[in-house]
Amino acid sequence: MTTLGTRTEGGQEPLRVGILGTGMIATTGVGVLPNMQWIAEKVTVAAVADVVFERAEAVAKEFCVPAAYPSLEAMLEGADLDAVVNLTPIGFHGRTSLAILRAGKHLATEKPLANTMDEADEIIELAAAGNLTVVCAPPDALFPTYQEARRLLDLDAIGKVAFARVRSSHAGPGGGPYGWPTDPSWFYQRGSGPLLDMGVYGIHEITALLGPAKRVVAFSGITEPTRTVRGTGPFGGTVMDVTTDDNTLFMLDFGGATFAVVDGTFNVHAARSPKIEIFGRRGTLNIKDGRGGESPLEVYRVDALPGMDGWVQPAGWGHLRQSQARHDLLHRAVVVEHLADCVRTGERPTLSAEHGRHALEIMLKVAESARTGRALELTTTF
Repeated sequence: MTTLGTRTEGGQEPLRVGILGTGMIATTGVGVLPNMQWIAEKVTVAAVADVVFERAEAVAKEFCVPAAYPSLEAMLEGADLDAVVNLTPIGFHGRTSLAILRAGKHLATEKPLANTMDEADEIIELAAAGNLTVVCAPPDALFPTYQEARRLLDLDAIGKVAFARVRSSHAGPGGGPYGWPTDPSWFYQRGSGPLLDMGVYGIHEITALLGPAKRVVAFSGITEPTRTVRGTGPFGGTVMDVTTDDNTLFMLDFGGATFAVVDGTFNVHAARSPKIEIFGRRGTLNIKDGRGGESPLEVYRVDALPGMDGWVQPAGWGHLRQSQARHDLLHRAVVVEHLADCVRTGERPTLSAEHGRHALEIMLKVAESARTGRALELTTTF
């Protein structure tokens, strides 16, 4: 459990954070609050806030948080905070993150960074003006497997990259055999959807590997007008109207005839392909499991031996699994640790606001491209 402790690291007091939003991302076993205990020397939770005040009070009691508030404004006014962790629903990220930065607090936010490009620009401008640190989920670019994959690409291990395939989707909330613990219907409404919920992972992953994209073209639509929540949980059998696109595929152009196909859909029940496949002029790099495993990466090399092509699976990648163990321990709290580390050291975040803005521009222009049938230029970078 999270408590107000007195432990310090490197002579620095723990960062005092408030948690905005006490839903699933805050409270489930893989969420933020249950895993703050592992970074108690770096961060302490001083308050929680939720517009459903009874839930905020219950969560504060469960996780031994000293104070609960009915709104962000009340928490900012009443609690002594260094930073806020923004775990609000997708449609509220922009306005709440701006309020947090205007109050002079560091920010860790769930994805996406904002809801409009104007909001994203203002977030970056406010952070720079106030010397504030912003980190934006998802955390995948921190994971050792992706960092090793980027190292191999930088070493030209597979030659010039021609194209990549990126899988970043699942069957949708309520689409699995075990149902969903809360009402999942909002995921299928305008303002949410699989592009913002899941496609964002693939966007962050492939741009972390290949760099900023330059153009995007997309196809998108609604596969069925209603869905039924599976399983026998509290919402099993619930029929949900689908009012936002639940099936989106798009291509990113990185320049120099390097492309990537990414999915953002609630229609992937199972897959046996690697999570990411990158095809180069002298080989192939597969990320089989972005979270590690015994052999998370595999490389196919042209002339692996003279005159012979073949797969290379080095035994030396066991260290990736060991390094990943820390991230698996923290789960969603890894983003909060990243914020604390960057505030303490002054280092630029790997999960930067600029990267989050680039991902947001891609998502907004995916929707526009699918609507207009045009390939669209991207203007942001990171």
